[in-house]
Amino acid sequence: MATDAQLSELTDRAMRLLHRAPAGRRVLIGIAGAPGAGKTTLAGRLAAALTAREAVVAHVPMDGFHLADAALDLLGLRDCKGAPDTFDAAGYAALLARIAAGERVWAPAFERDLEQPIAQAILVPASARIIISEGNYLLLPTQEWRTVASWFDEVWFCELEDEVRRARLIGRHVEFGKTPEEARAWVERLDEVNARIVAATAPAADLLIRLPA
Repeated sequence: MATDAQLSELTDRAMRLLHRAPAGRRVLIGIAGAPGAGKTTLAGRLAAALTAREAVVAHVPMDGFHLADAALDLLGLRDCKGAPDTFDAAGYAALLARIAAGERVWAPAFERDLEQPIAQAILVPASARIIISEGNYLLLPTQEWRTVASWFDEVWFCELEDEVRRARLIGRHVEFGKTPEEARAWVERLDEVNARIVAATAPAADLLIRLPA
């Protein structure tokens, strides 16, 4: 979890982006990082801190663009759920384009209890001026993910000690139904493969955030 000092610095940075933006223009901030690095916690805390400074904020996670299990079964990708090609990157980019244009939109969410995306679950009101969106793959160098990244004013990258991050991932998988053995196997077979892919994208970030263990 980010320290209070880190959170204050990030809040200041986001407010500076807002103040520098042309009148009426939204600011979009992406938060990237490996699975279990603390992106969602940071995004939520940042949104709360910005709201406390009277900014109108919307939090739109990338995870809402997970393909549903039915789609993964159709594509033969169920066993690699969470990999880059198990997300609708084009749909995510299209939503970000609408958000950047200032529209009032409904965005999908991801329900952890069901392990499924939920359509039209998050409102981005017309009044929202700062939009925060976190996800593993915001900085991947493929064309579809470059299109995603193009809509952000800045993309920040969360780094966390690998041992701590893996322990968090195993605990998360256990919490949502896997046995400890299944959770460890899943993390080693898939999550850590994805983590290495994501780690290679860190140099492309506008800001590196080293989170304490």
